[in-house]
Amino acid sequence: MAQQKPIVSPSFAFATLEETLDVKPKGEELYIGIPREKSFNENRIALTPDAVGVLVANGHHVVVESNAGLGANYSDKDYSEAGARIVYDTEKVFESGVIVKSGPVSEDDCKYLKPNQYIISPIHLPVMKKEILEKMMEKKITALSFENLKDDSGHNPIVRSMSEIAGSAVMLISSQYLSTANNGKGVLVGGISGIPPTKVIIIGAGIVGEYAARTALAMGASVKIFDNSIYRLKRLQNNIGVRLWTSVIEPKILGKQLKTCDVAVGALSAGGVRTPVVVTEEMVSAMRPGSVIVDVSIDHGGCFETSSVTTHDDPVFRKYDVIHYCVPNIPSGFARTASQAISNVLMPLLLETGEDGGIENVVWYKINIRSGIYLFKGSLTNFHLSERFNLKFTDLNLLIASRR
Repeated sequence: MAQQKPIVSPSFAFATLEETLDVKPKGEELYIGIPREKSFNENRIALTPDAVGVLVANGHHVVVESNAGLGANYSDKDYSEAGARIVYDTEKVFESGVIVKSGPVSEDDCKYLKPNQYIISPIHLPVMKKEILEKMMEKKITALSFENLKDDSGHNPIVRSMSEIAGSAVMLISSQYLSTANNGKGVLVGGISGIPPTKVIIIGAGIVGEYAARTALAMGASVKIFDNSIYRLKRLQNNIGVRLWTSVIEPKILGKQLKTCDVAVGALSAGGVRTPVVVTEEMVSAMRPGSVIVDVSIDHGGCFETSSVTTHDDPVFRKYDVIHYCVPNIPSGFARTASQAISNVLMPLLLETGEDGGIENVVWYKINIRSGIYLFKGSLTNFHLSERFNLKFTDLNLLIASRR
């Protein structure tokens, strides 16, 4: 039997299918507004004149409210020379598509908000109100928070910088209040040849604790650190590279050490919830007269039972003849350094936003930024805020995917 030839039907087509690639859009010009902060004790500004100069050179437009940089010793002249436009009316600043603030969005700001704006600012959970969130949702705002913004390595760059400033500042503040001029004990932090070193107790081995320890050791003090995380204590030991006295938080040991110390630093972080109180009133009452407590944890309630909030204008009070310094937002007292640190993070982010063609595209291409977005086009994308205020939560990844 003869072999049959294969039949090739003319209806078959062997053309390759084209592949669709995700092509990055062309960049867009950003209109950035920097309002003057009216929130209490807020002296920082989120973009320095140098950063504004870079943004303007890249084709973006920056509007700054008059005197916005005064707290950090930046004048209107500094900003206008960098290429920003100075305005005297808050409403004009809020006409910009991108608003950059160093303080949280306030009720006063809400009346100026425009639909579909993009806001970069801190949240400050303890003072956040449901009404503010609802007004922002109503106006379809996209909002990025300082606290939750992550970089490529998965760290929170702004929180880390502010913690480094607070930690370094702690020892400078302590030495100030131990001096005779401020009715302190008249003790020099560190000590000199022939005199035993000053004793410093640090509760918390996070970034604040690490930088407080570094500064105290550099001044020549004797440092003892308490934390309930062995991992954090080991990491701090490795980072500093000097053998330190470390311990878990055991009340009897802690109380005994506090009795003989000159400076006690509260540097516990609680990850958004109230800081646990680990030093009781009884422990404080047994401390030496004239010793100093600096409670950095006061932003989240404080870890000393005797702590209560003070201000930059009236920073200390005495209880059991122990000096208490309990100012929230310590970095604001070093506003210029803090402004530069924030600006170093935000300026590259804004440049990238412009290059990628807006925040929607940046969120699509840079996964690490998603953790910082708590509102996207009016939808609440932060689970903790939705739980706290009983508002509808929407997954940001689903929102973004549905828009592509």
